Amino acid sequence: MKTVLLAVAAAAVVLAAPARADEAMAKKYNCLACHAIDKKLVGPAYKDIAKKYKGQSGAAAMLAEKVKKGGSGVWGPIPMSPNPAVPDADLKKLVDWILKMG
Repeated sequence: MKTVLLAVAAAAVVLAAPARADEAMAKKYNCLACHAIDKKLVGPAYKDIAKKYKGQSGAAAMLAEKVKKGGSGVWGPIPMSPNPAVPDADLKKLVDWILKMG
């Protein structure tokens, strides 16, 4: 029984590691200055973004471009600042992490 519990705990740590890694990436690129996971700050909550784009084909690419180039009007009058220094591979990870919240 103890072995089973240890195996389940180890699996939970392994499965949660990518989520923590992507949250750390969001902190690294200062995304959390304007966004939170479950509440609106300056920008929309990540869960709201995921809900809005759930099941839409091309959403990941569109959101990655929005993060890279910035934009306005989708979530209100406050513009999204461009983030050209974020590498494309990291953008993909961040957007995938956000979309999985839906």
